[in-house]
Amino acid sequence: MDCQKIIKTLRQKEFIKIPHTGTCFEDGAAVYAKEIRENIFLLFIILKDIDIENIQALIAHFDNFSSIGLKEPEQIMFYLSIKDKNDLHYFEQYLKASTN
Repeated sequence: MDCQKIIKTLRQKEFIKIPHTGTCFEDGAAVYAKEIRENIFLLFIILKDIDIENIQALIAHFDNFSSIGLKEPEQIMFYLSIKDKNDLHYFEQYLKASTN
């Protein structure tokens, strides 16, 4: 997967990169979020391991935007792990849904 292309797409779709200093996400993960309803966020977490690139997509309820990465979500409503090119179809569908 081309993570740089994915990150560029997220930025074009007005996702904001979240600086995470808590323990909710792995060290070195790039976290992008967009509020889709009041306190409901669509997040894409891009993990870079030595062997694989892994993207996790989730829809979750947080107290507010600034609590993402510092606190665990109040509720996770959707979770998808994208590990290969076949999963990118789902990734594209959720990116399109986030713009509505």
